[in-house]
Amino acid sequence: MTKLALGILDMSPRLGGAADEEALSQSAKLAASAESWGYGRYWLSEHHGMESLACTAPEVMLAHIGARTSRIRIGAGAVLLPHYSPLKVAECFNLLSALYPGRIDLGIGRAPGGDAHTTMALSGNFLAHVGEMPEKVHQLCELMNGSYRYDGESVRARPEPAQPPELWMLGTNTKSAGMAASCGAYYAFGQFMSSGDGPEIVESYREAFTPSPTREKPYVMVAVHAICAETDGAALTLAEQFRAQFPESPVGRPDLKGKDDRMSLVVGDIRRVRERLLEIRDAYDADEIMVVCPVMNYGDRLESFRLTAEAAGLIESEQ
Repeated sequence: MTKLALGILDMSPRLGGAADEEALSQSAKLAASAESWGYGRYWLSEHHGMESLACTAPEVMLAHIGARTSRIRIGAGAVLLPHYSPLKVAECFNLLSALYPGRIDLGIGRAPGGDAHTTMALSGNFLAHVGEMPEKVHQLCELMNGSYRYDGESVRARPEPAQPPELWMLGTNTKSAGMAASCGAYYAFGQFMSSGDGPEIVESYREAFTPSPTREKPYVMVAVHAICAETDGAALTLAEQFRAQFPESPVGRPDLKGKDDRMSLVVGDIRRVRERLLEIRDAYDADEIMVVCPVMNYGDRLESFRLTAEAAGLIESEQ
């Protein structure tokens, strides 16, 4: 069976009324399990002021998780750059790369990551900061390759690891695709958050890509919602439980006919999930796929990720 390159995006959800401590412990458990199942990447998202999500500082959790894993690449999906100084972001992730050589991904996003008042408390006028995003991305790219200058003087993001972080731009539209292309970064397209023409957006990134000191060719990952269970019926039940709890979620109605619905959920047993992941890979000509699992309890969520690894050919069936 051909193996799919697969990663996990974890939002550290507080499931079933779990405390923040439990949510973060479950994230560390998931990362270690993902490594044992053959996943290539484990990323943590950044959110602020959200009662249902526990991770506000991915860089802190990555230090914790890096010490509990040994091979899997770990990263932020994403650091919300409008809130921060590019120098401070580069320093944090260079430090992580020095601690865990060849394993750190720096994903960048432009979303606020929280409600309006939390966002203003975090960094002031967010809209103004979003307007600065192209320049901040440019500065970050220069800091990562050692060419940044301030008032004509060289400024270095130290430490300077032998294997620097992989720089990723995360997004759902042509703006993010264009920023990724302009600085020669990797691009992660969030299909699970997008109603746009994903393959067209990804193709715009490839066409506009400019090689950088760290990346000669464009490289694409597509992030999707996926639930895998022993049977289609069990997977559908898990999907409907999530929709009942979060009816406003962009997760679409589960589709077991393979219909090309950008917002639909990849859901089913191992065979069906494999078919859909292959369809998505081929539709985008993606180098990798990253899965987000919208399941309402930790046990079923962990099992879904394990079965998805089976569907991707990363591990042998336990049956």
